[in-house]
Amino acid sequence: MVQPAGPGPVPLWRQLQAAAGVLEAVLAGRSATEALATTQAALRPAAQALSFHAMRELGRAQALRARLARRAPPPAADALLLTALALAWDAPRAPYEPFTLVDQAVEAAKHHAGMRAQSGFINACLRRFLRERDALVRATDSDPVARWNHPRWWIERLKADHPQHWQAVLQASQQAAPMTLRVNLAHHHAPNGHAEQAGVTQYLKRLADAGIAAHAVGDAGVVLDKARPVHELPGFADGAASVQDAAAQRAAPLLLHGLRDSLSAAGPRPAGPLRVLDACAAPGGKTAHLLELLQSLGEADARVLALDADARRCERIHDTLQRLKFMPPAPGQPQAEVRTADAAEVAAWWDGQPFDAILLDAPCTASGIVRRHPDVRWLRRESDVAQLAATQTRLLEALWPLLRPGGRLLYCTCSVFREEGERRVAAFVAHNTDARLLPSPGHLLPGLTENGAALPDNRTGEHDGFFHALLCRQPPGR
Repeated sequence: MVQPAGPGPVPLWRQLQAAAGVLEAVLAGRSATEALATTQAALRPAAQALSFHAMRELGRAQALRARLARRAPPPAADALLLTALALAWDAPRAPYEPFTLVDQAVEAAKHHAGMRAQSGFINACLRRFLRERDALVRATDSDPVARWNHPRWWIERLKADHPQHWQAVLQASQQAAPMTLRVNLAHHHAPNGHAEQAGVTQYLKRLADAGIAAHAVGDAGVVLDKARPVHELPGFADGAASVQDAAAQRAAPLLLHGLRDSLSAAGPRPAGPLRVLDACAAPGGKTAHLLELLQSLGEADARVLALDADARRCERIHDTLQRLKFMPPAPGQPQAEVRTADAAEVAAWWDGQPFDAILLDAPCTASGIVRRHPDVRWLRRESDVAQLAATQTRLLEALWPLLRPGGRLLYCTCSVFREEGERRVAAFVAHNTDARLLPSPGHLLPGLTENGAALPDNRTGEHDGFFHALLCRQPPGR
């Protein structure tokens, strides 16, 4: 066990212990988020930084360990050995000098009751690694898992799904994602009518005044030069901005812009507020964006129902909406309701009134957000893709009848796999003759523009991997 942190700097060996504990949990099938939540607060930042680095280089580390030891040591010692190898193998990118990492990894083993007996073994492996590093690295270069630091099945699926771009996607997935904010346009006045430009420009100035460099991305986004605690962001506590990836920011505008015209084209609509469903809403970023956009579009009497099957995750939606001053609602604001429910179990929560718009951000492999969550690639199994695709189809089929003729459903996933995107929608449209696919971004790949070109200015990626498909429900007889 890691000893309680005392005052003063935390020694590197203790940081390595904590990082190895996170990696051990991931190798056992637990999420890094869960493991970090149980890590002592004083060690958590270092544990996250070092373990995330290690998970981005885990394929190489496993290949090196296989050449250094005939069999893997017990899990705790193996996790420490892999952590040290992952951090030290590429000296120019190592967070510390490789000799320092090796020395401190051995100290970490000696100070850990569960690894003390393996400290000599760890020392021997790592000292040999330092002596033979160049030869060992060359010997593992031909292993695709070592080269790309993703499971073999993942690499092969990307090759098949994106034959022109799979290498660019894997390279971008190795980089830490930028911190991207969504500016709350409802907080900014635009006398010339260009709310997006005015809001982003005003918030960029607030950031600059606070000494924070950033640049605009998309209609309402800004990318920070480096990640910062949210309490350092001007106006964050008052709802001026929210953390949200640029690809996720595409969802609410795609669904809502032009919605009234689509509904009118389908025929007379009963009087009353727009009804919008966010079907898998936690942690609430897209729900909040829907509310912000409805307000800026003048839809003050709209109603947004946010569902999630997990009660604890629903609490996060509440927290998000309270920070943005949407709960409780003020006069002139769209109304929000948060409910704990499985969206596919329609009979348990639906009141029988059709929705004008539905946002379905469906459960998926999360293969598009490995820059932010590098544990995902090691937690997923190839069989998960088909299982999650079945869940996605179940949700689409359950929610489609709830949509008013002329209404829109936006299906999206944070996945780069076509089975969870393009193929899901193609199968759904083929099975539902009243579903028409409207112009949509489709698959957005990290490290590339929407048209598949490399991003300018040597940026590693302005957005996560994502898929959007906008569907319109045709009136009967059309």
